[in-house]
Amino acid sequence: MDDQGCPRCKTTKYRNPSLKLMVNVCGHTLCENCVEMLFVRGSGNCVQCDTPLRKSNFRVQLFEDPTVDKEVEIRKKVLKIYNKRDFDFSSLREYNDYLEQVEDIGRGTDWGRPTETEVYNLTNNLDVENTKLKMEQYQREHRDLIQKNKATLTREQEELEELLLLEQQGNEQRRLDVLQDEQRQLQAKRKNKQALLDELEQSQLPATILLAQHKVRAAQLETQIEQQKQTVKPTNLFSTGIHMRQTVSLVAVPKVEDVLFHYKPLHVETYGPPVPELEQLSRVGYLNHVRAAMPQDTAGGYTSALACHRAIQDAFSGLFPLKG
Repeated sequence: MDDQGCPRCKTTKYRNPSLKLMVNVCGHTLCENCVEMLFVRGSGNCVQCDTPLRKSNFRVQLFEDPTVDKEVEIRKKVLKIYNKRDFDFSSLREYNDYLEQVEDIGRGTDWGRPTETEVYNLTNNLDVENTKLKMEQYQREHRDLIQKNKATLTREQEELEELLLLEQQGNEQRRLDVLQDEQRQLQAKRKNKQALLDELEQSQLPATILLAQHKVRAAQLETQIEQQKQTVKPTNLFSTGIHMRQTVSLVAVPKVEDVLFHYKPLHVETYGPPVPELEQLSRVGYLNHVRAAMPQDTAGGYTSALACHRAIQDAFSGLFPLKG
């Protein structure tokens, strides 16, 4: 818990659970109050490494280790440059090799020599200048393709955001419908209760009869409310963008014909006299000297005949008759 704290004001989440930590581009943290105080003019230096920063460089720390936040941000920037898609390659193998190169092989003109990754270098401040030069060189050489894929990603992101917005609007409308139903149900209960008070005041019937009638009406009202709750309004769109009534053609899964398993009893050669079968043990008299199974024994599948049969197998195993 001591690590989860502001290095400037020394406030920790242990003493202040509502403490909001902010992480900057160099991977160091400050609490929100210190950011507001130190960067009141919009710019300043990092308290720990003296890197020039702007207030807009800080964002809420999502992970316990601020280095992870830094790596996530760097990875986003790197993937904006190395943004080739699967359809840019002639085969899936080439695309997978490219993804492996993005993670494990240096960029620039020397694609065949394994080096440190850009993400790793930038995250750990290793060979930063050379890494940036490689990225800039790759960006110049593939500018058209990068812009093309960036536009494609932007359109896909806009479509996804539109679908999410439609889903959010649908959820909000369903929430409002639920609130309206609850209000109508509450008004109906109040109206029913007021009707009982009016009947008790004006009717000539005994109060017991009026109360009985009120209980019947209240029960009917509760039944109606429960039926309304169970009635779910169908939605027209999944969050993936597929309409619920949309027909999707699916290729049938090929059926694999497997050969059924046939049990064959295991034959163990004991090289001794033949052991009587289970059904013969009682008739031959082997069970006369075996303790009868108790109810608690049979619950686990134990039987006296089975135990006796195994004991005979062990006794007869390895016995050889004497030759005269």
